[in-house]
Amino acid sequence: MAQTATIPVIGSIERVNPLLPIFSLWRREIVRFYRQKSRVIGVILSPLLFWLVIGSGFGSSFRSGPGEQHYLQYFFPGALLMIVLFTSIFTMMSVIEDRDRGFLSSVLVAPVSRTAIVMGKVLGGTTLSAVQGLVFLVFAPAVGVHFTIGDFFIVVVSVFLMAFALTALGFALAWRMESAQAFHAIVNLFLIPLWLLSGALFPASGASGWIRWVMRVNPLTYGLDALRTALFPATAAMNLFSVSTSLAILAIFTAAIFGAAFMMVNRRTTQPAA
Repeated sequence: MAQTATIPVIGSIERVNPLLPIFSLWRREIVRFYRQKSRVIGVILSPLLFWLVIGSGFGSSFRSGPGEQHYLQYFFPGALLMIVLFTSIFTMMSVIEDRDRGFLSSVLVAPVSRTAIVMGKVLGGTTLSAVQGLVFLVFAPAVGVHFTIGDFFIVVVSVFLMAFALTALGFALAWRMESAQAFHAIVNLFLIPLWLLSGALFPASGASGWIRWVMRVNPLTYGLDALRTALFPATAAMNLFSVSTSLAILAIFTAAIFGAAFMMVNRRTTQPAA
């Protein structure tokens, strides 16, 4: 009696648990970053130098807000944001490296949801930038910062949201870039001004009309406002909105940027052009 041959069903691929690729990509970003000691040192020391040199240079010539705040105090949240910005953006250069080395192709053809791919990469960069930013708080006592548990919670939420938004933005930009040089050009043209016009270097109240308008529509302004209020409660009167409103605006921006990155990845059915 002839046996009936079993024909395998082609195309029926079982998808894996999305938590596994998310964790794997997240861990890969962490390990790769900390293996490059020069990047870790540069991310911390560059903003620290900016803070000390610029803050000491302006010194007492710049006064802002109640209590005549010293510029080293005013610039401290901006230096923290710089760490978050640099780490978030340059960590996402790994997208370009992964594409050039063929790793991205193997991930894209795997039976894995593309949401998991975006989430794993973005969470990895977010963790790195948020941790690096929070480490900078060890210098907070030097400028007279003594926050409560509630204030520290606001700092953590603010830093995490800004880190997540900037990492997702870096991912979206790197996904469309063909080279690291092009990515650096976009960073210098777009992202550095985004930091400059967030209130990191000067308050919106003292800026000219059109600059003040740009600062008001910059989502990082509200994250920096919440961060500055948590670190220096006396400056709350300078903010555009309350802490809760500022964090809500930042959260909406964060969700929108992540959604844009997700749609950008799902728009392509193949690996992005090399």
